[in-house]
Amino acid sequence: MTIRIAMWSGPRNISTAMMRAWENRPDTVVHDEPFYAHYLKKTGIAHPGAAEVIARQSTDWQEVAHQVSEGTVAAELYFQKHMTLHMLDGMDLVWTKKLRHYFLIRDPLHVVNSYVKKRPEITAEDIGIQRQLLLYEQLCEITGQAIPILDAKDVLSRPRPMMEMLCSMLDIPFYEDMLSWPAGSRDSDGVWAKYWYHAVEASTGFEPFKEPVIEVTEAQRQVAENSRPAYNVLYKNRMSIAPSNSSQA
Repeated sequence: MTIRIAMWSGPRNISTAMMRAWENRPDTVVHDEPFYAHYLKKTGIAHPGAAEVIARQSTDWQEVAHQVSEGTVAAELYFQKHMTLHMLDGMDLVWTKKLRHYFLIRDPLHVVNSYVKKRPEITAEDIGIQRQLLLYEQLCEITGQAIPILDAKDVLSRPRPMMEMLCSMLDIPFYEDMLSWPAGSRDSDGVWAKYWYHAVEASTGFEPFKEPVIEVTEAQRQVAENSRPAYNVLYKNRMSIAPSNSSQA
């Protein structure tokens, strides 16, 4: 039986690098943002390449939910990269009982700082952190799982122990293959990759964490601060590993 793993992130996180890590395992197939077309059609929001996404993906969230929770997959693991903002009000989450979940978070100011380089007009809804907290609470209740939370800075600072711990919490084996991958694009990347994935296409592993240079307007900074209370709750409950003096990260 295929194990289905859902990662819940917001945009401009290390979510696509995470997808690379999972796809590089010998036992895993990946699915890139399956609810994106539904989100774009329902909201009418102007994302780069929106018309192409809508043309290429199902816009019926119930059809997508059935696919990701029950569709046939020819692999031991089926990894799904989800954006929390894609889960709109009124979408029944009962299908999530059939998946194992984890959440990927990032400091909201770092998210906004990256996001506005692609779309300068931004709202709290665009970065999905408030929705992320709501979804975390809902999925914990619906599934009864102790759902792991990873912070991007922790992963980039100590990729091996963080990924080892994540795999342990998901009750699956860890593979060394998750720590590095070939550069380039993938057939599994969404059609939106040409707008958003330039950095990850050049990567060959989790890049060491660096404090970003923050270049945002006051209005953009306020979007980040409006999302900080939700982030702080998630951060308090994140997976953490005691600091180590070892050179192994």
